[in-house]
Amino acid sequence: MNSKYTHLELGKDVEAGIAGYYTPEKEVRLKHNGREVLCVVGSAVVEASCCGAGSWKYAIVPGYIVSWQNTRNETALPVSEVELIRDEAVQNNLRHIIENDENASLINFW
Repeated sequence: MNSKYTHLELGKDVEAGIAGYYTPEKEVRLKHNGREVLCVVGSAVVEASCCGAGSWKYAIVPGYIVSWQNTRNETALPVSEVELIRDEAVQNNLRHIIENDENASLINFW
């Protein structure tokens, strides 16, 4: 199954509700099984919540790159097409690589 990924501006804070924000810091194109996987790495911060404050490094994995920044959205941000990664064994393998290479504590697959 394919999906569109809109590339966010790197280094720019994105407000996340009333408690904090996240900042996409870099996009990594991981070589895996003869294909490229898009991985977005950043930092998330909770400034104020009922349970306290904190920060951590995250990674979002939209999927295998099908086409790279082949179009733009209505606000001129680049859009790529990705193939979602549903295989749990592949996800676990990628999770291990990303944890080691990027030191991300929270890794989510689309």
